[in-house]
Parts: sequence; C-alpha cells; structure tokens
Amino acid sequence: MAAVNFTAGKAFATGSLPPTCPFAGIGRSNRRGLLQPVSLSSAPSSRFMAVANRATWLPGLDPPAHLDGTLVGDYGFDPLGLGEDPESLRWYVQAELIHARFAMAGVAGILVTDLLRVTGISKLPVWYEAGAAKFEFASTEALFIVQLLLMGFVETKRYMDYVSPGSQASEGTFFGLEAAFKGLEPGYPGGPILNPLGLAKDIRNADELKLKEIKNGRLAMVAMLGFFVQAYYTHAGPIDNLIYHLSSPWSRTVVQTISGSTS
Repeated sequence: MAAVNFTAGKAFATGSLPPTCPFAGIGRSNRRGLLQPVSLSSAPSSRFMAVANRATWLPGLDPPAHLDGTLVGDYGFDPLGLGEDPESLRWYVQAELIHARFAMAGVAGILVTDLLRVTGISKLPVWYEAGAAKFEFASTEALFIVQLLLMGFVETKRYMDYVSPGSQASEGTFFGLEAAFKGLEPGYPGGPILNPLGLAKDIRNADELKLKEIKNGRLAMVAMLGFFVQAYYTHAGPIDNLIYHLSSPWSRTVVQTISGSTS
C-alpha cells in the first residue's frame, strides 16, 4: 500500500497521472511548491517533434520556414531561397527528381560502357565522345531526330501531368495505353510497364522508397559532376582514372592530378 501511495504521489508531483485518473491534469508543483494547471492537450504532437528534431544538411542550422520537413528528403537546404514561393518549390521538387533519375541512368551507363571498353569486351568510345561517334545502324542526324521526337513527347506528357495532375491518365490520352502507364502522382508514373514489381502501389505512403530514390539520385548527380571534372582534367573515363589512382594511391590523388594539370 505504501508503494502504491508513493507511486501515486510521484506521478502527481510530476504531472504524469493517466488521463483516467480523477486527479489528472490538476497541475504540477512549480519552484515555490504551488500547483499550476496542466493541459493534457498542451503536449507537442509527434509531428511537431519530428519536424523540430529532424536532421539538417548542416548540423545545428535552423532550416528556412518554407522547408518545414514535410517534403521527402527535405534537409533544409535552400541557401538562395529559391523555394520561398510555394509554386516554385513545387516545380523545383519535380525538377530535382527528374535530374536525379537522369543522373542515376547516366552514371550506370557510363560505368558499364567504360568497363566494357577498358576490359576490351567491346570497342566503345569513351563516354564524353560517345555523342560524336558514328554508328552503323543509323546516321547521327536520324538518331538525333528520333531522340528529339521521343524525348519531346515524353517530356510534354510529363509537363501536362504536372500542370493538371491525373489528366494524362484519362482515356484516350495515350493511344489507349493509359492503364499500362497509369500515373500514381506527378513525377511517379506506374502501371505494369514503369512499375512492374509494384513496389509503390500506394505512392502517397511510400515515403521510405521516395527517400531512398532521392538520396541515390543526389549521390548520382554529385558523381556526374565528378565525371565531368575528371574528363576535363584527365581526358579519361572513370575506370581509367580509378586504375590510375589504385596503381599509386598516395601519389596519384585528385588534388595532385588537378594541380599537375594546371601547373
């Protein structure tokens, strides 16, 4: 009985009584020993706590007000304030997503083709010269026109869906193939062709998959920047640069390579 009374007294003093207790919410003692009223609804919500304790791109930095943590992959990075306008922020989110996907595809393509070239499996040009290479199955002009038409069509459809979400899933908007490319939400097309594994059928609750995609996409964009710098200073592909570095890791680094090429 004494233990019960002690526990109840401790709970009363700390204001942690359960809501069903008749004394719950009466108050807790302040420094003077007086009781102060405590509102059960005054506890911060889990959403507020998640936003307040979220990670930022620079530890200790207060994120800008327009980046409140509700966007997937939001770490408060907007030093130029480009997303202060809500409509601009919505556009930048979509633009980053598309650039991230292009970067991931580009990094994979560069590494695979460079590996095939270095190992001698295939006689492919180095990636930054591939655009000027001539192919036997079609002329450069024909490839350019085909790419322009296909990319123009896809990008136009994507923009129309951005302006009017769901409009491109209406019947008759895609040659009767709307169900095969059924959009989940702007920027996330689905259907059996673009989402054959059904990884994100409920796209609005797929925050974990969205976060993984945007993180890998940002890493790929940084990798592409590295490829550009490598090509400019070394005139070689990433696999060639990796082999060159591994041959003498302490004397052949990126700093020494750049300083040697500029001296």
